[in-house]
Amino acid sequence: MLVPIRKKPLQSLFVAASIALVGVSNSASAADYDWSAVAKALGRSGTEMPGGVYRVGLGRSDLKVTLDGVQIKPPLALGSYLAFQSMGKSGMVMGDLVLTGDEVNPVMKKLVEGGIEITALHNHLLRNEPFTMYMHFQGRGDPAKLAAVLRAALEESKTPLAGPASAGSPPPIDLDTAAIEKTLGAKGANNGGVLAFNIPRADTIKDAGMTIPIAAGSGIVINFQPLGGGKAAITGDFVLVAKEVNPVLKTLRENGIEVTALHSHMLNDSPRLFFMHYWANDDALKLAGGLKAALDKVHRKK
Repeated sequence: MLVPIRKKPLQSLFVAASIALVGVSNSASAADYDWSAVAKALGRSGTEMPGGVYRVGLGRSDLKVTLDGVQIKPPLALGSYLAFQSMGKSGMVMGDLVLTGDEVNPVMKKLVEGGIEITALHNHLLRNEPFTMYMHFQGRGDPAKLAAVLRAALEESKTPLAGPASAGSPPPIDLDTAAIEKTLGAKGANNGGVLAFNIPRADTIKDAGMTIPIAAGSGIVINFQPLGGGKAAITGDFVLVAKEVNPVLKTLRENGIEVTALHSHMLNDSPRLFFMHYWANDDALKLAGGLKAALDKVHRKK
């Protein structure tokens, strides 16, 4: 059954930064576009975000993934997303699908057959069981038709596609969130019990000439999953230009934060971007200090 479109923000990885973000205007904003056809094609609704993005989140709640003894909550590192932008009657979609190894090729086959390009395929984590891959994609055309292709592709995986039940209050975050926010110089959000940050770069990021707002995947992602006793598991990715890559890498490692992947997510981005994923499991305030030291190497919005 189709879930009605909700126009109030969902708790998602991108809530906090999107509230503070000054929306970047494309040729048409989400408010100017009727997204009900996209919701119908997908079988579930999304959220209209600043910057003209209609975003649909798909957490892999079916997977029980552990890493270094930590059971990973879907909002920490197991969230697929589809980000639609309108361009008059046409549009673009880009995003990231969390897949198990046996799901990669069936999903890729459906995407390619439907005219959606694969822009990256890689890991984000190391040593996680079961091991997960992350497939980035981009397509242009009628948004509802793109949504139908994505629905067919996702049906080749075990990704839960039914609309989520009405969410109550998220579980409390057993961390000193105020101290972490002060250290990072950014406001976080409670995303299903995970403290989530999405921090914009100072650059205007484009792909094939089209502006990519933070809600479409251009922000620096930092997630804290509480583990008790003031400890947390952290993961996410830094969005970097070439000259920032090794300074950030060295700073993370010097602070006990493991760099787990370095790669691109887009094919025609400007400036050219590199995405650096990381992992650590330690005292949350100590980790926040290490992340702040790395953020200081990045040209980001203050």
